[in-house]
Amino acid sequence: MSRALSRLCAVAVAACLLFTTWSAATPKEASALDPTVGYLMAHFTGESSTDQQIYLAHSADGLRWTDLNNGGLVLRSPIGTRGVRDPVLVRSPGGDRYWIIATDLCIGCGQDWSTAINNGSRNFVVWESTDLVTWSAPWLLNVAGAIQDGRNAWAPEAIWNPATGDYVLYWATNVPLNGVTKHRIYYARTTNFRSITTPQLYISRPGNQEIIDTQIVEVPAGVGAYRYVRASRDGQITLEGSNSILGTWTTLGNLSGIGLTGAQVEGPMWLKFNTRNEWVLYLDQYASGRGYLPVLTTDPSSPGGFRLPASGSYSLGGTKKRHGSILNLTAAEQSRVLARWPATAVNRIQSYNLQDRYVRHANYDARVDANVSPAQDGQWRLVPGLAGSGTVSIQSVNYPGYYLRHYGFDFRLEANDGTTTFASDATFRQVAGLANSSWTSFQSYSHPDRYIRHYNYLLRLDPVTDAQSRADATFRVTS
Repeated sequence: MSRALSRLCAVAVAACLLFTTWSAATPKEASALDPTVGYLMAHFTGESSTDQQIYLAHSADGLRWTDLNNGGLVLRSPIGTRGVRDPVLVRSPGGDRYWIIATDLCIGCGQDWSTAINNGSRNFVVWESTDLVTWSAPWLLNVAGAIQDGRNAWAPEAIWNPATGDYVLYWATNVPLNGVTKHRIYYARTTNFRSITTPQLYISRPGNQEIIDTQIVEVPAGVGAYRYVRASRDGQITLEGSNSILGTWTTLGNLSGIGLTGAQVEGPMWLKFNTRNEWVLYLDQYASGRGYLPVLTTDPSSPGGFRLPASGSYSLGGTKKRHGSILNLTAAEQSRVLARWPATAVNRIQSYNLQDRYVRHANYDARVDANVSPAQDGQWRLVPGLAGSGTVSIQSVNYPGYYLRHYGFDFRLEANDGTTTFASDATFRQVAGLANSSWTSFQSYSHPDRYIRHYNYLLRLDPVTDAQSRADATFRVTS
């Protein structure tokens, strides 16, 4: 083979390899997804280290939500600040890949608000999945490190941009610019959420006005005058329209006409109903601590058409929903999600020798009481044990993510902190009742010689050595 021909072949092989590598890293072209039938919400729940993790909820109608994993967290971040907030769910255009991207922030976990604002993480935490139920180990994506004096990175959002064939990732960063230090919205482009283009300024409000939360929704042809509408918290809940994600945006108005301003609500989160051209804009009532409120409209670009929901027409489930995002689910996606996190029955735990009394929590203590009020204080889910197969953990219904655990052989209701110690202390073997084999006793996983029993109406973890203690350690799991 001649030297020229060899060189030509080498160039051709290199070009093929380059094309193959680019194809593998580039999202599939948009394809017609199956019809969507349900909804999946990713969110966080509050300010503790356990609350600042990834939680999921499901809805069949977009207004009534059920907590998945019985209200427990679904993903925990072990990297960065070890806490996450403001998650966004992203589906690839071909429907073959998903990402969760979240703020790397854990208030009260060694970081206060001042530090988070002025010297916070410049990273986002990212998980990837091919099925919505099995997720990769998370990684850190540095988005604000390339912004001169960028001091944090908050509230990520992402949308597929057909004009450029990649995703627009946008977020808030606190930056001193033109003599004013405040949060502005920046954007970058990406194909895989592992590397990004150089960040560019996307949205900045006049003067000292900050903007932190913004989310874009795509609107079908024939509805309103714009292809895209974004809702932003910037002193108001401001609506803007555009026909291009990276083009010019036109201010349309705000929601002050229905009494909602940025002083009351934040975290705008769009949902389009699956079967009709009607939308919900969920807004987090952070000022009053009441969680998300759905506001409805048939035209996202018309501020005057938004309306508050009828009383009793929605329910957000047992956990408080904080800033997140919603994904419309196909039937296949919904089946996988609900099979992975099925609902567990709600039970009461009745005492064998004091049959008018039931296990309940009161001020995070655990005891047996008659006439439990409120009733949910005496309702539990027996879920797969946190520490081992063939075991159970006892999770509160009205405090999802909180479990009965022993501490110094006393019992408390505590949030799962993700440690192996907590998992062991909150795990039990459900065995035949020690006083009556048709009932149940709960043997400690970490101290197999001890069982849950009541003593002076309080729950303890004790050895069982006589008829009295066997009766005290026997219960019935009932509806």
